[in-house]
Amino acid sequence: MKPLNDLLEQVKSTLNLTGYIDTEAAEKTIRGNIYFKGPNAWILAIATIIASIGLNVNSIPVVIGAMLISPLMGPIFGLGLGLGVNDMPLMKLSGKNLLIMVSISLAASIIYFLITPLSLSNPTELLARTNPTIYDVLIAVFGGFAGILEQCKKEKGTVFSGVAIATALMPPLCTAGFGLASGNITYFLGALYLFVINCLFIMLATYFSVKYFKFRQTEFEDQAVRAKARRISTVLIVIFIVPSIWSAITLIQHNNFEDNATAFAEHSKAYDRSIIYDYRINHSDGSSIELFFTGDPLSENTRNLIFKTAAEYGISEDQIIINEHTTSENENNIKLVKGIYDKMDIEVGKRDEEIRRLRQELRAAKGSAIPYVQITREIINSYPSVHNVHITQGASVSKDSLNTTPSMMVMVYTDSLLPCESATSLKSWLKIRLNAENLTLVNHCQETTNLQ
Repeated sequence: MKPLNDLLEQVKSTLNLTGYIDTEAAEKTIRGNIYFKGPNAWILAIATIIASIGLNVNSIPVVIGAMLISPLMGPIFGLGLGLGVNDMPLMKLSGKNLLIMVSISLAASIIYFLITPLSLSNPTELLARTNPTIYDVLIAVFGGFAGILEQCKKEKGTVFSGVAIATALMPPLCTAGFGLASGNITYFLGALYLFVINCLFIMLATYFSVKYFKFRQTEFEDQAVRAKARRISTVLIVIFIVPSIWSAITLIQHNNFEDNATAFAEHSKAYDRSIIYDYRINHSDGSSIELFFTGDPLSENTRNLIFKTAAEYGISEDQIIINEHTTSENENNIKLVKGIYDKMDIEVGKRDEEIRRLRQELRAAKGSAIPYVQITREIINSYPSVHNVHITQGASVSKDSLNTTPSMMVMVYTDSLLPCESATSLKSWLKIRLNAENLTLVNHCQETTNLQ
């Protein structure tokens, strides 16, 4: 048991925060970072434009860089601190600066998206900032805890920059600005909702951390003012916590429905001669899945089977919308398209066959290539009197039938004619070496010269 106790003691010592937390310094830092004046306001505007460009061109590194630049976290931590220590003036000041921050960011992003010459043909990064999920809630909560811990540490590190990236406060504001600039209210409301969720849960994480670390509470000389401040704080806590819980529950329900609906649509592609070729999940008026069918019209039995299968995935009948595009509606178009595809398949098949034939010929040609230099070296090594070799591929033609027969001619140049036995031996060897049954050997005798 001693090793286990030692391990537990080591874990306890590792997780102990005593001696590492400085609440007074943390409070001073938070109070000093809530203002948006002078350079901070310009830095925020510039960071917003950089983030807007990153979202515009779907560049994640640019968006991350903008989040590192922007001084967005200060007022949110200020709200959490003010709520935790019952400091109403701090909460008012933090809320005011938060509104200023939002206004500057929205204005900068709206101006950018109104004047940008870049198109938005595939705004995937913008779309990602309009649909909050439960993961955004979890990131905001744990990011808030990490941020306040970094503020409370005696030795500051780089955690704060990571929190700014993880909680992603800047991109939703830029997307909201795009929604206003383009008149897309859905983008604006979705992005603003994501921003509010992030702010809310970061602030709540700060509030609970402030309570846990026992920050110094605001002192009131008048007990009536103190009681009023506590009542206001309690009301605000309820106002913040209740919507937060409701949002978290709603997002969890949406996330579960999306998982179930996706699994149902992906695993139920075909019903008789009808096929699900697309589906859409919507949460605008309650969660629903819209199925797009093609093929034969759906019979009543088939529809009942679809509803029964969906029920196995936790999806009720009233959550399913069926859209049919049957063959009877577009029969002529389907025949035309089928004819085009059939013709294309035939042409592709012909081209593939031609490519295979040419590849076979190329391999055969490469395999039959004659190693002229090597053969010449072998001949000269065996017959020193040979000083030049000429090898030719061609065809022999018979006088009587005028038929062509593949043949090969090898001419060797020597100082004197090779003996008959040597010539016969050389011819037999060349037939084997060149894999040529029809081979003619010519021995040409001449004075040694340097042929060109």
